[in-house]
Amino acid sequence: MPRPLPSDATPFLKFFSVVFGLPQALALIPIVVLSAYWLGGEGALIATTLLVPLVIGMGQFLANGARRYRRHSIDGITGLPLRTSAIDALDDALSGEENVGKTTSCIALTLEGLSDLSGRHGSPAADKAIKLVGERLSAALRDNDTLVRLGGAGFAVALAPLHRADLESLLQICARLQDTVREPIPVDASAAYLSCSVGFCLPHRSPAQTGDAMLAAAETAMREAQANGPGAIRAFSSEMQTAVRKRHNLEDEVARALEQGEIRPWFQPQISTDTGKITGLEALARWPHIDYGMIPPSDFLPAIEQAGLSTRLTEEILRKSFWALRGWDDAGLSVPTVGVNFSSEELNNPKLLDHIKWELDRFDLAPERLTIEVLETVVSDNNSDMISRNISALSDLGCKIDLDDFGTGHASIASIRRFAINRLKIDRSFVSRLDQDREQQNMIAAILTMSERLGLETLAEGVETHGEHTMLAQLGCAHVQGFGIARPMPFDEATKWIREHEANLEQTACIGRQAV
Repeated sequence: MPRPLPSDATPFLKFFSVVFGLPQALALIPIVVLSAYWLGGEGALIATTLLVPLVIGMGQFLANGARRYRRHSIDGITGLPLRTSAIDALDDALSGEENVGKTTSCIALTLEGLSDLSGRHGSPAADKAIKLVGERLSAALRDNDTLVRLGGAGFAVALAPLHRADLESLLQICARLQDTVREPIPVDASAAYLSCSVGFCLPHRSPAQTGDAMLAAAETAMREAQANGPGAIRAFSSEMQTAVRKRHNLEDEVARALEQGEIRPWFQPQISTDTGKITGLEALARWPHIDYGMIPPSDFLPAIEQAGLSTRLTEEILRKSFWALRGWDDAGLSVPTVGVNFSSEELNNPKLLDHIKWELDRFDLAPERLTIEVLETVVSDNNSDMISRNISALSDLGCKIDLDDFGTGHASIASIRRFAINRLKIDRSFVSRLDQDREQQNMIAAILTMSERLGLETLAEGVETHGEHTMLAQLGCAHVQGFGIARPMPFDEATKWIREHEANLEQTACIGRQAV
């Protein structure tokens, strides 16, 4: 077998192998020979006729060696070839004359649940699972299909040419691969379960008729599936490419926007169902873009996370929320607390407690003025001692702890007690049409009874109608929040709303006293 070009080969040798290794280089022979005869006569003609085929043959020899080398590169964990093998297989399928009437496709998939498996059982268990999944995927494919490891939790499949490769057949193949991944994985005398998101690209939808372009398109579809997962399947389309470009533009802009203060907190009031008084405001990140208008959080928050700026965003929201609290205090307005959302990444920061203490001292605020909002999924899926210590330390400091989106995860009573939760925020899915749906009322009543027994306060999110508000008050939910009370507002508008709300409450109280 020809020796491949070494990784440290000179640029000249690499250029030589690429240019003269192409089959199209054969077309150069007549041109080169005639040019030599015209410039150097009969002697040059003879010399060129002998040398040019030798040069081209050497170029193809080096190119074939490099290609064979790529195909023999394998992943250390699974023993599978790497992505270049999929690209080569797709290129062969797209260009092969023997494949007339047949077509190929590319599938990319990424495993879900692997990080949890690694966290619970360690990296060796995760590596074992990856190896086993690779073996099962290989068994589920045809012998002439090419399965490769993409790195991390990713795999790709270059399908060997087949007569029927349309949307329906690819969906069936992808679903079969998902079923293979879902099979239980033995780990430490127990079973672990993984899922996967899958993307694929059909040849006529590929941005270019090359293996590289087709694999990149399948990976784009895979990432789109991840965003809509878990366990989703997506086919690549030109519209998807446009959406990806938009996301990339956001990723490029988001750091600048955060640094220049364009992403800032908007505040949504929370009020008492008993007295109507403001019991707090939740700070929600908003980005009013100078060109595109208001960008939804669902668009820019993933860009923040992708850019590694989640902690920076939380710090900015926290600082500006404290600044707003000081402003309302100075204006004589009553805002007991501001709620700030903290993700598992921020809660895993060993310096979080010191940072919050420093910010509270800086703005001369008592710890009880800050409410730490933690998603229920963070509590239910968490095995981190650092997160537990941080939440407990913040509670001991005097900060209030809200369990956000309660009812969407699987937080146990033990974990609620373990994390020193002060208040449950009932997810809006339980609140919608509450005044018209008896089952919803029973569910809310059960949550409220449990909360009362555990000594926890409750707040209902997503209250949009007067009927929902009234029913929550009758059932005994202490606090409400939602568009039916007020939408999130920037600081100036929130200040105006607070003044008007307090004035309305005072006027109502005066009318009540006169009636008596």
